[in-house]
Amino acid sequence: MYIIKNAFRCISRAKGRNILIGIIALVIAVSACIGLSIRQAAQNAKANALDGLSVTASISYDRGSMMGQMGGGPGGFDPNQFADMMGGASELSLEEYLTYAEADTVEDFYYTLSAYLNGSDSLSPVTDEVEEETENFNNPGFPGMGDFGGKGGGRFNSGDFTIMGYSSDTAMTEFVSGTATILEGGTMFEEGTEELACVISQELAIYNNLEVGSTITLTNPSAETETYTLTVCGIYTSSETNDLSISMFGVGQDPANRIYMSANALQVILDSSEENSTTTTDSYGREETTAMRGTLSATYVFADPDGYYAFEEDVRTMGLDEAYSVSSADISAFENSIVPLESLSSIAGVFLLVILGIGGVILVVLNIFNVRERKYEVGVLTAMGMKKWKVATQFICEILVVTMLAVFVGAGIGAVSSVPVTNSLLASQIASQNDQQMQIDNSFGRPGNMGGMMGGPMGGNMGGNRPSNVPEDIPKEFDNAFESFFGSTKDYISQVDSAMDLTVVVQMLGIGLLLTLIASAASVLFIMRYDPLKILANRD
Repeated sequence: MYIIKNAFRCISRAKGRNILIGIIALVIAVSACIGLSIRQAAQNAKANALDGLSVTASISYDRGSMMGQMGGGPGGFDPNQFADMMGGASELSLEEYLTYAEADTVEDFYYTLSAYLNGSDSLSPVTDEVEEETENFNNPGFPGMGDFGGKGGGRFNSGDFTIMGYSSDTAMTEFVSGTATILEGGTMFEEGTEELACVISQELAIYNNLEVGSTITLTNPSAETETYTLTVCGIYTSSETNDLSISMFGVGQDPANRIYMSANALQVILDSSEENSTTTTDSYGREETTAMRGTLSATYVFADPDGYYAFEEDVRTMGLDEAYSVSSADISAFENSIVPLESLSSIAGVFLLVILGIGGVILVVLNIFNVRERKYEVGVLTAMGMKKWKVATQFICEILVVTMLAVFVGAGIGAVSSVPVTNSLLASQIASQNDQQMQIDNSFGRPGNMGGMMGGPMGGNMGGNRPSNVPEDIPKEFDNAFESFFGSTKDYISQVDSAMDLTVVVQMLGIGLLLTLIASAASVLFIMRYDPLKILANRD
């Protein structure tokens, strides 16, 4: 008890020195609190994002892996062999997708089947005056666009309408999320039905004077005499942007020209097309068929990211070839979204170590001077019979009181300022990340993420001002079309709601004790080495 009382008396006697130590400890505590809060905020933000993350995955053909395997042969890479292999083995069958859906980690499975069909005399795709202007992109006189065509041409145009077949209601994510809704008077087709019923967009219905109960006729793009009659059971409206309605990739890519139906019903159409198809041989000896081909896309749903990672291992065990890869757009988007936060957390960790290192050295030096100045006091106390460890304990108590008081005050300041400071630094980190990406894009001639990819004058109008060499008659809607189609921006986690919590408080207490031990270590070492008789004899 005497040691504690004497420690408090000594603190009050040497106010100036202890205030200086307290200020240094306070600066360390505030800085450490903010650094710890940033790291904790990053962990909390990641945990919250993962908790609310709906994880889906798909299996796709890994073309790069196959090319690598083919390139190792004695004859080198064979483009013709590669083309044949891509044409015959690049897509799993529905039965194979269903097999992998039996993995224990899969919570749900759905798929979509898509195909392109043309309209008829009674059904025309939605077009507008903007599209007519963009037809000039097929003109070689327009620089930089090449084969990107509007209606009737272009490498992306394979039909007037995109027919989307869904395996279940779950697969219709637009309707599940509320992006699209059926208008009053209509209804959605039944799950799994083979009936040729469909739902169409409100724009398409208005454009062709259609209503619920109307019938529409679609034709095979490769055989105009092959027609299919569908009944409109519903008309939907969608909040999805129609920036692509300018049809730069063909009117079939316009959201207004999407027709939804059951995957089983679409399969009936594809099977019928296969039965009625004719096959010819071109001048190169390649067979061409009039049968329409559908594109199958399967989606696996998992409860959490751990389920997704386990699924990757499960499907390999179940026989999935190495030529196929498992990927998740949700996981990729999540990993991209936390890049600035992870960078800021790493910086905060380095900053914390530097502050503790520098602060610890300063406190050690100050306490060495403190002990040297009070050397006679140490000699008197030990000469009176007080054990050296008790004298050292008194010095430790003095440092502990001053340090912990500074830590508590610093924790309070850090708690108030941690969230705004974290969000401010995070905003700066995101801006830095975007600037860095822009510099990389500029180095490759792709300003704004999209510049240069398409070539010509369109190269610089993504994410910035339009280049001066873009003709005035080219609609500005193209800017959003490119950006919407390719996704030129990244959705980063841009702010945190909380940073200081019980974990940080416990860590701050640990830092206070650590600073005390570091600062008092030198004091204890000097005190234990002092000889009280020599101290008293040599006093000036």
